[in-house]
Amino acid sequence: MTDSLLISELFYSIQGESTWAGLPCLFIRLAGCNLRCNYCDAHYTWDEEAAEPMAIADILAWTAQYPGSMVEITGGEPLRQDGVHPLMLALLNADRQVLLETNGSLPLDAVPDAVRIIMDIKCPDSGMAAHNLPENINRLRERSRRQCRDEIKFVLSSEGDFHWARQLVEREQLDRLLPVLFSPVRPLLEPQRLAQLILEHRLNIRLQLQLHTLLWPEQSRGV
Repeated sequence: MTDSLLISELFYSIQGESTWAGLPCLFIRLAGCNLRCNYCDAHYTWDEEAAEPMAIADILAWTAQYPGSMVEITGGEPLRQDGVHPLMLALLNADRQVLLETNGSLPLDAVPDAVRIIMDIKCPDSGMAAHNLPENINRLRERSRRQCRDEIKFVLSSEGDFHWARQLVEREQLDRLLPVLFSPVRPLLEPQRLAQLILEHRLNIRLQLQLHTLLWPEQSRGV
């Protein structure tokens, strides 16, 4: 079905990641994921049986309570559900600024240009690097030529992950293509050490800390 989606949660919070961090944001978290990253902080999204089906019209009615706020569609993995495409179009037609957070394992071809893609590239220590879809980098390259405002994120669990990500960024010149963010998994890789590595290698990337975990350290949902 494309007129409804399985919803894990809807909430209004402060954007905690990406170059949009710090701004108020509506989050539409879709249920279900095709990956099982070692560091996942949203295990509850895997359980589709606990999710609630919700019509797109009802999702739009919820967003209408917060006029002017940007919207992020996240998961889980939102591109697993066919209904995400009409949802994105409906939000754009409602004049919303729309972010899509995706794990990079599924094709990006059908994502509208006006949607800002935040794509993960999975590092080896996530356990999911084999699921990266290489052609997605080419899709982002094509989108950048059309002035799309996308981003790439690496979540790093070790110095080995850092060097793997660094080499990919340098080989593909990703930092010349679009914003690149490195996010450490604490305590496996401390932010101070990641900052030192970025400076040592003179990388043109952004160090990202999860702002919501600093603001609400005791909460794992709805932030």
